Amino acid sequence: MSSPLKGRAFKLGNNINTDYIIAGKYTKTLDYNSLAEHLLEDLDPTLVKRINRGDFLVAGRNFGCGSSREQAAIAIKYAGIGAVLAKSFARIFFRNAINLGLPAITCDTDKIDEGDELLIDIDNFEIRNLTKSLIIPATPLNKVMRDILKEGGLIPYLKRYGDFFL
Repeated sequence: MSSPLKGRAFKLGNNINTDYIIAGKYTKTLDYNSLAEHLLEDLDPTLVKRINRGDFLVAGRNFGCGSSREQAAIAIKYAGIGAVLAKSFARIFFRNAINLGLPAITCDTDKIDEGDELLIDIDNFEIRNLTKSLIIPATPLNKVMRDILKEGGLIPYLKRYGDFFL
């Protein structure tokens, strides 16, 4: 069982594409911390300065659409975001996030507002909005995805369980 995640909500809209998450001009580096410094800067240049480690991005539909650039999920993770909650995700972004150990949680985000304090229980598929005393069900992740997240991503997961696949 993994520990619940706790943080504040930073609310975004629908169709947040990978170019908004990290502009292409910043993607030509292997310095992931520098990617994080530019997270969502075209939408909100102050966001990176306002977030604390463990806070959450909360969006509407189709989060991570656009290109398949893995740097989008990397920038979010290295900025210290604890999870991304959205009504739906672009398929490739969703898998990139899980593979990097970044929880991507599908749920109804309508009852979450900017600044709400949230507690996410991945194992029990629920989000507690502590500010509003609400429980929001999340779409369950399968066991392998939960295990990948618990290990911190696909590479640590394969290092631990890789012999199973041979």
